[in-house]
Amino acid sequence: MHRYFLTVLMGLLSFTLQAENLEPHGMPRLLSPLDYQIFQRSSKDQGMVHLEANVGVKENVDEYRVRIVNSQGQTLATATGSIEPTIKDFQEKSLRAIFKLDLVVKTGGWHRVEVTLCRDQRVVTEFTPVHIGIGEVFLVAGQSNSANYGAEKTSAQSDLVRTFNGQDWQVCKDPQPGASGNGGSFMPSLGDALQSQLHVPIGFLACGIGSTSVREWLPTGRSFAHPPTLVHRVHEMTDGKWESDGQAYQTLVHRLQSMGKHGLRAVLWHQGESDANQKNPRCTLSGANYRDYLGIIIGQSRHDAGWEIPWMIAQVSYHSPDDTGSEDIREGQAALWHDGIALQGPDSDALRGPLRDNHGQGVHLSGEGLRAHAQAWAAKLVPWIESQP
Repeated sequence: MHRYFLTVLMGLLSFTLQAENLEPHGMPRLLSPLDYQIFQRSSKDQGMVHLEANVGVKENVDEYRVRIVNSQGQTLATATGSIEPTIKDFQEKSLRAIFKLDLVVKTGGWHRVEVTLCRDQRVVTEFTPVHIGIGEVFLVAGQSNSANYGAEKTSAQSDLVRTFNGQDWQVCKDPQPGASGNGGSFMPSLGDALQSQLHVPIGFLACGIGSTSVREWLPTGRSFAHPPTLVHRVHEMTDGKWESDGQAYQTLVHRLQSMGKHGLRAVLWHQGESDANQKNPRCTLSGANYRDYLGIIIGQSRHDAGWEIPWMIAQVSYHSPDDTGSEDIREGQAALWHDGIALQGPDSDALRGPLRDNHGQGVHLSGEGLRAHAQAWAAKLVPWIESQP
């Protein structure tokens, strides 16, 4: 079958019986996919969809049936199989059967996933159909301008742009779940820009935290000589050095791991204001240290997630019209590109005047600035994505 119309991959099909209690009242439960979940495509034309269900005990069902159809009602993929226990002797009330299936599906959305469970050719359970998209997924992290501190709350215009809140996929509407702040972000506008150019669903996971230094994102066990301006996410050690509590890093890694291996396109990192030109010079970070600390975060995140996640790093150090940036921090960020550790992101220090809040006097972005920021990210992302195999 032509790859544009779908390939079914059965090699990862597996069944297991686990010694756990059934769901309440023994009811089968569809664990994956979630409704309106977006899966990262693995090529221009297709991506992997993971299906998983608790089907109850063996005596209740003996067969699964899966069908995936597109929005025009055309069948993209089907799969059927028997549910066989791997253990002969088991207590009916204490064991449950789990089926897991991976299908390669054509890009696009919203596709509808239909799953039924049968016994002796008769349908026993028919799960409520869920919708899925195959497209591009991004994790957005850093400080306030990566989070919800923009002057205008925005919403994606395309229904194909979604945000994951840790439990459900929802319409991409500010404030973004998972990030601090209660204002606007660049993600809805970026989602619309990417969707209109790439013609696939776009998903975001947000975990930015306002006012954070790169030092606060370090994993525990990595010490540094001087504290950031705000110290409630770091603590002083007995030798006089400082250490992060690791909570910001753990949040980032947890969100990466929730998508699975190769489950997103890239981490978009936007941070640096809290390390540049601080009022207390002792709290200002050198560009060399910035490069080293962010390099540690990137390397450790790849190790903990189990794959080489691309990171795209913006140049960020702007505070006000009187303090438009730190060349030292900017050089530290650029060093990560030059050393091949990360990809070059947009220069957001160039967003000035009416693109900033408080009539151009603030550090956060105005509504116009959020949209300009989104376009700057898209200008970096689209050529890179289209250049991938």
